[in-house]
Amino acid sequence: MIISERVRLRAIEREDIPRFVEWLNDPEVTANLLICLPLAAWDEARWFESLASRATEDRPLAVEARQPGGPWVQIGNVGLHNFNWTVRSAEFGIFIGDKSFWNSGFGTETTRLMVKHGFETLNLNRIGLDVFETNPRAVHVYEKVGFVHEGRRRQAHYRDGQYWDVLQMSILRSEWKVARGGKWGAQTTPAKNVRGERIFPASCGPQGM
Repeated sequence: MIISERVRLRAIEREDIPRFVEWLNDPEVTANLLICLPLAAWDEARWFESLASRATEDRPLAVEARQPGGPWVQIGNVGLHNFNWTVRSAEFGIFIGDKSFWNSGFGTETTRLMVKHGFETLNLNRIGLDVFETNPRAVHVYEKVGFVHEGRRRQAHYRDGQYWDVLQMSILRSEWKVARGGKWGAQTTPAKNVRGERIFPASCGPQGM
């Protein structure tokens, strides 16, 4: 398990499927995801079964969080995907499905935790992401974590009858270390396979993964 003060990341289990179906049929949750059609339980079940054929590090993780004094509850998904082991890079994706945890810093803490895991445990050198221009809240989170803007794919996304730009951002291992004062952040408990989220644009994330 990968753990910080208020967030922990664990493997996805079959019992998580009903929550995914609920979240990914909520228009507010999917507004910045690639999902644009109603999602059935069997869609998620089929996706879950497909995880077994993926490398351990390429599987999305369940995000669990807790308020002070409260229990751990699943609030979303996060993960790294599209690994390139020659240049040691991957792409990041996240979504927070439990809206009661929005605007409370959990997305930022989860992003920091996953980026730290990518650099420290998986020994990546670069983590990139795509985010829709319609999601300024996510852009702000990524900037806080240390991602920098690389480019813009003009009108590369279509939603609600309109074309939108897709922003490209990334963070390098050297930048992360400087931002952390040369130290790594929260503790992680790495899996036995050190190289080990269906992931959507980082603007939103898994299933998205």
